[in-house]
Amino acid sequence: MTTWEYLTTPLLIHNTAAILNNWGKQGWELVQVITGPEGGLVAYFKRPTSADGSNSAGLAAAEQAARQFDGGAA
Repeated sequence: MTTWEYLTTPLLIHNTAAILNNWGKQGWELVQVITGPEGGLVAYFKRPTSADGSNSAGLAAAEQAARQFDGGAA
């Protein structure tokens, strides 16, 4: 049975394609884009987890990207 890991990230309207392509290169599939609570767009992604846990590098990348979008240090 396939198990999944999920990721959410804000989408900057002027850089949407680059953001989506970046996550796609890391194996993330776009599931949905919705309007977030503050009016911006939020993308929801998923990808299959690996049996050996090697996908955890993607989670570290997601945390770094979130800090960049929040204006924190990368």
